[in-house]
Amino acid sequence: MSLSPTQLSQFARLLDERYATLLEEVRGELEASQNLQYIELIDRVPADVGDQSVGDALADFNLAIVDRHVQEIRDIEAAKRRIEDGGYGVCTDCNDEIDPARLAAYPTAKRCHACQQQGERTYRHEATPRL
Repeated sequence: MSLSPTQLSQFARLLDERYATLLEEVRGELEASQNLQYIELIDRVPADVGDQSVGDALADFNLAIVDRHVQEIRDIEAAKRRIEDGGYGVCTDCNDEIDPARLAAYPTAKRCHACQQQGERTYRHEATPRL
């Protein structure tokens, strides 16, 4: 049971809408980062160590948000390419079909539920820092 043209069209529309939303949010974050009040905290002379730490943390937080949005934009672009190439809704690991309910919840999914779980079990500890 592959996805119907109507389903593909609906998923493409969802992806386009999310893409537009993310672009707007990234633009907003980048524009706001130029005018945020924490810039005053960073540039204040003499700088208070606490103020500088707060400013650095806020800057890092904003960069993390932008980075997360940019990664999601890349995932959407990849999903749109899969729609064009006819590979959307097919697991990249096992070539089985991805459940439409999974795609409805996570339109950029490139793996079926079973392969995603296996991947998370296999690689979940790689990014965990150890002392």
